[in-house]
Amino acid sequence: MKHRIILGLNALIIMTLFVAFTPTSTIKAQTSPDFEISKNLEILSALYKELNTNYVDGINPSDLMKTGIDAMLDKLDPYTVYIPESEIEDYRFMTTGEYGGIGSLIHKQGDYVIISEPYENSPAQKAGLKAGDKILKINDKSAFGKSVEDVSAILKGQPGTSFKLLIERQGEPSPLTFDIVREKITIDPVPYYGMVEGSKFGYIKLSSFTQTASADVKNALLDLKAKNNLSGLVLDLRDNGGGLLTEAVNIVNLFVKKNELVVSTKGKQKDKNRSYQTSMEPVDANIPLVVLVNGNSASASEIVAGALQDLDRAVIVGHRTYGKGLVQNVFPLSYNTQVKITVAKYYIPSGRCIQEIDYAHRNAAGVTGNVPDSLITAYKTIHGRTVFDGKGIAPDVETDSSRLSTISYNLITKYILFDYATNYASSHPTIAPAGNFRLSDDDYNNFIAFTEKKGFEFKTVAEKELETVKKAAIYENSWDSMKSQYDSMQEAIAQHKKKDIMENKPEIEDILQQEIASRYYYQKGRIESTLSDDPELKSAVKVLNDSATYTSILDGTLTKADKQSKPNKSLN
Repeated sequence: MKHRIILGLNALIIMTLFVAFTPTSTIKAQTSPDFEISKNLEILSALYKELNTNYVDGINPSDLMKTGIDAMLDKLDPYTVYIPESEIEDYRFMTTGEYGGIGSLIHKQGDYVIISEPYENSPAQKAGLKAGDKILKINDKSAFGKSVEDVSAILKGQPGTSFKLLIERQGEPSPLTFDIVREKITIDPVPYYGMVEGSKFGYIKLSSFTQTASADVKNALLDLKAKNNLSGLVLDLRDNGGGLLTEAVNIVNLFVKKNELVVSTKGKQKDKNRSYQTSMEPVDANIPLVVLVNGNSASASEIVAGALQDLDRAVIVGHRTYGKGLVQNVFPLSYNTQVKITVAKYYIPSGRCIQEIDYAHRNAAGVTGNVPDSLITAYKTIHGRTVFDGKGIAPDVETDSSRLSTISYNLITKYILFDYATNYASSHPTIAPAGNFRLSDDDYNNFIAFTEKKGFEFKTVAEKELETVKKAAIYENSWDSMKSQYDSMQEAIAQHKKKDIMENKPEIEDILQQEIASRYYYQKGRIESTLSDDPELKSAVKVLNDSATYTSILDGTLTKADKQSKPNKSLN
């Protein structure tokens, strides 16, 4: 026992002396973040080599490493991502709106990829491709079973290069061959602008914040002003997921005087702490302005809507926005790869950050949550209106939420509406202008017959819940006593489903008219066909038509109670 105590004391003394005489700089180095990074990189490299040498089966080093990188970045936020060389063009397209290819949307339907919608004046459209065309072969190689990603990678390429497509088209007795030359495809960030029918108000649809977004919005605004007695403007940012921050600042500048703060960013690195102000004289600082937003309006869209709200320059109409208050920069890596990293949070003029999800804090299961209500802070606009951080941009005028019916969702996702539009276009050489095109009752009855011929079936939420009840009853041995009630409810649901296609006729007709209009007038036609029955646009026009209400919203004299009590319901 005495011998063990002596040995223990000797060991303790040796350890104490080692620590005492180890240079402080060495201890600090071994506990510094740089040391941790170096140590773990060595571990990763050693592990990688051992796997490659000893794993029982062959491994794909690139795939394995990408999986590891993606899993690592998944611990951060969904916007910090690794960009392999194969995806560089896709990310370049997101900022420039340009790529080399044929200019068409595609989707997978069954065993083949289908042409969804050629862009107007694109190589696809000029070659004669149509929505609904099934891609059978590419350069004499079968496209059977190919994914959308596989086909897209082949269709894209260097402008000036060519390839051959073999297409199956409805109504054609045999496949068609097309020789297509790739071109530089530029996606217009302003796919449509014009006057709202029956009004003196302009309308501009902005779909992305690429490098030409502000210039294109400016040109659209100047054209509307030159050709019309413009009394107001609706800027539509619905379903716009964002893009370049500088373009958002420039678009705000079209409507706001010079030297106004639009947005500031704050990050860990000092060079990320920046303020962005308007730098030019505006195109029109006084025109009444309404901005349309929804839950898919994010990032740069929220900067524009939030800055114009904080500066009391525009009335925001629609639904609460996405809530993305983070800024990303792209950094080059080795071998033509890149990484997009969240480097800062942004703050709009009132000082609020509208980031909704708190990625910095996760529960024990690694799940993130929204910024809690207890931490939501009130801020003030220029005229003293109260606005809040942490949950996106709340509209000044919130419109009724329109949830897509179950039957419409299934008609879309099972491509029944798409296929009927293909069928319709094959037998109708022309249709009325997109804004005036309407299906007749006979057309809708033909559509119903088409769905029956297709064997269209879908399950309602009630059916799914009923199946859950049946499984629980069987598990609890109570099924025999419940079976007759189950059968009765199932029959009732079946009868109601038969009526769904008529009860939801207005909604289904609207979607179908948009799909058909796109076959003749492309993306502009699709947008134009929605405008006459657009509830958010109607709300925007009502606000612009009521100058007293418009002014009182922006100066803060119209309270929430006033909005709810307005007899004409112009704010609903």
